[in-house]
Amino acid sequence: MTKAPSLAFLCIQSLKLQLLDSDNPIPDLYELPSELLDAVIAHLPALALQNFQTNMPFNCLDDYESGDDCLINGRKRSSRNDPLGSSWKMLFKLRWPDFVDRVESPADWQQLYWEKHLQNCVDEAAEVALRPTFSGRIRSINVSDNILRYICHEEHMSCQKCVCKELSFHFQTFGPYLRCLRLLNVLCVTETSELLMTSKLQSLVLRWIRSEKHVEPLCKLLIQTRDTLTSLEFIHCKLSSSSISAICASLHEKGIHTTGMQRFCIKTSSIEIDPLAAPSAFVSFLMSVRTLHSLHFCDSNLDRHIARMVFSTLLDSSSNLSSLDLSENNISGWLSTFSCRSVVGSLSSGKFLQSLCKLNLRGNELDRYDAENLAHALLHMPGLESLDLSGNPIEDSGIRSLISYFTKNLDSRLADLDLENCELSCCGVIEFLDTLSMLEKPIKFLSVADNALGSEVAEAIVNSITVSIESLNISGVGLGPLGFLALGRKLEKGLKKLLSINISKNRGGLETARFMSKLIPLAPKLISIDASYNLMPPEALLMLCESLRTAKCDLKRLDMTGNSCISHEADHSSLHREFQHNGEPIFVLPSSSVSHVPYDDDP
Repeated sequence: MTKAPSLAFLCIQSLKLQLLDSDNPIPDLYELPSELLDAVIAHLPALALQNFQTNMPFNCLDDYESGDDCLINGRKRSSRNDPLGSSWKMLFKLRWPDFVDRVESPADWQQLYWEKHLQNCVDEAAEVALRPTFSGRIRSINVSDNILRYICHEEHMSCQKCVCKELSFHFQTFGPYLRCLRLLNVLCVTETSELLMTSKLQSLVLRWIRSEKHVEPLCKLLIQTRDTLTSLEFIHCKLSSSSISAICASLHEKGIHTTGMQRFCIKTSSIEIDPLAAPSAFVSFLMSVRTLHSLHFCDSNLDRHIARMVFSTLLDSSSNLSSLDLSENNISGWLSTFSCRSVVGSLSSGKFLQSLCKLNLRGNELDRYDAENLAHALLHMPGLESLDLSGNPIEDSGIRSLISYFTKNLDSRLADLDLENCELSCCGVIEFLDTLSMLEKPIKFLSVADNALGSEVAEAIVNSITVSIESLNISGVGLGPLGFLALGRKLEKGLKKLLSINISKNRGGLETARFMSKLIPLAPKLISIDASYNLMPPEALLMLCESLRTAKCDLKRLDMTGNSCISHEADHSSLHREFQHNGEPIFVLPSSSVSHVPYDDDP
């Protein structure tokens, strides 16, 4: 016999339906004792909880309040226990369990819940609007039961009084909670601006904008939200010169410096700008928006002329930019105006990018002549802390240009340098590492991975990690057993600063394990080692386990994937139990499903 439901359960079910059906719940509900009211709150679906909270009498505010800015009614958070906040967090976790750990605390779970809910509604509406047979209005698209079941009661969803089936209801009711939004091109229509009328968007990501018909409604939305919008990103878009002009004009009204835009990105897209006749609105945007901190044109079909125009505009306006990303574009020659003679005159003019901290030039087809020009241009970036030159064939001549820059600027603030896959030789890297040791503020994070350096670079590497480097990536540089043997022999002093090291894909065999066994006790702050794909034999694992047992270290991660010392059929549970950091296994070992073919770096 089925057990009869309790009276409390039936009462809560009745209250759920009342809260879902009415915007004005009965006042007596809030007169319940706090323990009963807490029980009701804990069992309410999201829409019922929203109605409960929105219509809460003022005399209950001291006991119940949630949200950092109380978007609907301007109320402040209570300092007491927050049952509403706990309920919103529980509802968020129930619906999106994989996203809870990604949320930084303290968090306004009510705001996050409705923001993510609206994004789900938008994504679903885009799928409907993309169908060839769709001819209706965006606002009238029905939200599916798969979404509604999380915010409503099943009985309410099937009821004729249910008002939450159309997309318009969700934006009218929850729009004030929306801060971040991703939009597909099919939703770049005038209706969308109307739906977002109550929203205070701070971040907007647009995908597949490839037609002028999408740009005009988008510009209307940008004008509508430019007082609050701080981040704008375009992905997989094709933007003409007129489109860029219209977008920038929408973000920045000429002569008025009210825009708060901080981040402007165009990624994996194509922009078509005539560098000799660049849109005035685009130039004005770059020069006049003083709040702009991050500018990204990654993989955006930039050529050297456009890149030069962007950089010159920023430099001429002494921009406050802190991050510039021009990666994955063919811009070789973009700094040809920065010769040894021209830089003297430009320095005397006082044009600097004082705030620029990060410059990403990865995969730009830059050669040694570009590296020489870059060394001169770096003089205009006195605050630069991070430089990514990976994937550029600058060769040893290019790295010697950087050496020249460092020798003339011993007080350089550059702390993070990526020279991965730059066609460097052992001689060039040794000379460069020797130069780094002379800097007043030495580099902390360095990558020379995927350059054919060989075993001869070992001594210079040891010297660099002994002196200053906190994170080193020497993956795939061809150390081999002789290189690791030389590294081990040179290791004598304590490595008090080293935090992480990547020695993967170097075919070091057992000498890799011997080097690590000597490294671990000498590096008390070391938290991460990547030793994958080094052809280590079975005895290597035993050697490392013994070293970890005796060393006083803080190691969190040791990657051993792709080594023959790891048996894919063996049970590694005891190894994971013995070697842990804060409850997480230190060893990263391949699962049985992973292929155990050794890494092959031969061409």
